[in-house]
Amino acid sequence: MSMTLYHCSGARSVRPLWTLLELGVPHELVTLKFPPRVFNKEFKEINPLGTVPCLVDGDLNMTESAGICQYLVDRYGPTDLAVRHDEADYGAYLNWLHRSDATLTFPQTIYFRYTQLEPEERRLPQAAEDYRIWFLARLRSVESALENRDYLCAGRFTIADIAVSYALFFAKRLKIDEAFTPNIQRWYERVTDRPAFREAAK
Repeated sequence: MSMTLYHCSGARSVRPLWTLLELGVPHELVTLKFPPRVFNKEFKEINPLGTVPCLVDGDLNMTESAGICQYLVDRYGPTDLAVRHDEADYGAYLNWLHRSDATLTFPQTIYFRYTQLEPEERRLPQAAEDYRIWFLARLRSVESALENRDYLCAGRFTIADIAVSYALFFAKRLKIDEAFTPNIQRWYERVTDRPAFREAAK
């Protein structure tokens, strides 16, 4: 089997794994203990960053979760999980894919680091709180987008929903989900009720 996804339970690799399961693309899944750069040092021979996800597809090696999702739907489509360049919501779709990590998941990783990952003496409560507030403020963009919509764009479930809902999944794990409005909660429950998500999030 030429395609392999390196994954940690609950990590950003949930995004491409969920996408692979929705597409039904054959793959090998290698689940590592988190953080893999600490517990699986040989993994750095595959991904020098030591992070997940890492997708190996033949000679291709990719490490950005939203980028991998886009690669998969473009390479292994056509599929309604993608928004075509000739659709009205194509720009919004790309914006959500990039926003999912750069704007939503990034502040969560800082919060996670300085509340849980670092040794007690290196934890920074003020930095963690600042980035918690950053995430919660940026979540307003999700609420605005879902006004009178069931999905983020194109009137259907796409990898934009996969990419963004992972940030909410992570927020719940971190217990920083207090800004989830009823509208956001309904959307989150809708998209995460899919069998592929339940399998990917194990």
